[in-house]
Amino acid sequence: MTGDGAPHRLAERALELFTGDACTVLLTETSSAHLRWARNAVTTNGVTHDRTATVVVSVDRADGVAAGLLTRDVATPADIEALVRDADASARAATPRPDARPPIGEGRSSCFTAPPEGTSPAVFAGFAADLGAVLGGGRRARHEWYGFARHDVSTTYLATSSGARLRHAGHSGSVEVTVQAGDHHRSVWSGQFTEDFRDVDLAAVGRDLERRLAWTRRRVAVPEGKYEVLLPPAATADLLVRLYDALGGREAAEGGSPFGGPGGGADVGRLLCPLGLSLHSDPGEPGLGARPFLAVHGPDALRSPFDNGQPLHRTVWLADGRLRNLVTSRYSAELTGLPFVPHVGNLVLGGGTATLDEMVRTTRRGLLFTCLWYIRLVDPATLLLTGLTRDGVFLVEDGEVVGACEDFRFTDSPVDLLGRATEAGRAERTLPRDARSWFPRVVAPALRVPDLALSPAAPGS
Repeated sequence: MTGDGAPHRLAERALELFTGDACTVLLTETSSAHLRWARNAVTTNGVTHDRTATVVVSVDRADGVAAGLLTRDVATPADIEALVRDADASARAATPRPDARPPIGEGRSSCFTAPPEGTSPAVFAGFAADLGAVLGGGRRARHEWYGFARHDVSTTYLATSSGARLRHAGHSGSVEVTVQAGDHHRSVWSGQFTEDFRDVDLAAVGRDLERRLAWTRRRVAVPEGKYEVLLPPAATADLLVRLYDALGGREAAEGGSPFGGPGGGADVGRLLCPLGLSLHSDPGEPGLGARPFLAVHGPDALRSPFDNGQPLHRTVWLADGRLRNLVTSRYSAELTGLPFVPHVGNLVLGGGTATLDEMVRTTRRGLLFTCLWYIRLVDPATLLLTGLTRDGVFLVEDGEVVGACEDFRFTDSPVDLLGRATEAGRAERTLPRDARSWFPRVVAPALRVPDLALSPAAPGS
């Protein structure tokens, strides 16, 4: 959109209209392309667009700073004008907020007035040609391919009454493939994060899925109990995202998370991973780039919209297995005495050198998972989670996969799993299947974890 409806003009218009003492405007325009297939045939494709605006208006009062924070879909100048009026009114009717902070005044992107970037079905050009080939292979093998590919380009504009003008365009995509045997009782899954689909090797994905589907021909009965488990990178990534979600500094300092110390306060410096793995986030991570400034449309446990625009840098969460930083807002940092360390939109966990196949070959007896699903929090104080395995659990004996068993339910904490892990494989870019919609950018290794308690999954789960 150009003219008065251009995102940067809407942001400037909002700053002209607000009547409080300070204002931050955040606009995110997202262009999404998708491609779906089922039973070895492409079914749908298309492109969608949406634009969301958040306006934060602050009003200085004798007893503190009151604020109005509203988020809506907007398209026209009239939409943004209505949003600013309502945010103004909300601020004047509100009571003071202890977390309110002045908007940032620094930072100016030279491309702030540039139009938003977009995507189109052309991003799938090479991928679609490869997809046709593998779907043909599926028909010949009497296997059914299902899946979807999605590509998002989100352009963020952030402007403050203090003078900041920031813009960033981020590209992210994913492809998920499920292959089902002709009897419709056996299936396997693969997922991958990508920024542009040029790095997706569908032929290799197909070969790996066909190999795994062959493993499912022999069914083996494995009773509930504790087992050594090989978590592939996708499963490790889902657990890492949950761990990252629990890294709030305030919750740790108040004893509401597993990262609090025994005598109170945050337990920074504690050894969490005896394997000595390191975990970091970095907006400039190659192939996994994230927005280099904070931009949130609503408050959550880790982020405050009053910090929008704060610059983000490489941040180490674990170094040599020890906890080095917790996520804080400016407000929670002041409350806890911890440094201000904002949330960054990707995660990289280091690993070793072994491939997952090499880890299988050194397994005397254990279970190889495909991915995790339907993960839910049981106890925030210990980060106890429960969830399911999905699309393939394989019994490994004497270094070989000997068959597939039924899915299981697990109940454990990723903190404890990191503490018990005895081997980490080669770290690779992956896709957390359960968390893919809100946190898809993860590099993680496979992990070997002993003594994971497993119980039968309910039928149909």
